Amino acid sequence: MTLCAPDSYTRLVMDYAIFRTGGKQYRVSPGDILDVEKLPVETGAEIELGDVIALSEEGQMTLGTPVLEGVKVVAQVHAQAKDKKIRVLKYKRKTRYRRTLGHRQSYTRIQIVEFAKEGGES
Repeated sequence: MTLCAPDSYTRLVMDYAIFRTGGKQYRVSPGDILDVEKLPVETGAEIELGDVIALSEEGQMTLGTPVLEGVKVVAQVHAQAKDKKIRVLKYKRKTRYRRTLGHRQSYTRIQIVEFAKEGGES
């Protein structure tokens, strides 16, 4: 049995960013499609999300305190939609009390286009 030398491994370098929107944090790479809390934009528009917490480029990680200045995530809006309905049931025994509620969360489906830096594109 032969073992491969560490130099023979190909190192995967992946560019990604961690940003926040709608009270949640997302780790994304260019080309990713994700659903975020509803944003007030039209379908087909291109938006810039500015709360970038961390950025990894060519294996170098840059962390913000708390956010990176001059770095934005550029995304294209694909759809404004609603999630499936969630049923909520309130029930109290022996009192004939029942209430059924429903909720459909609105979301925006976006596709990450690129990471833009102030003074140049990356």
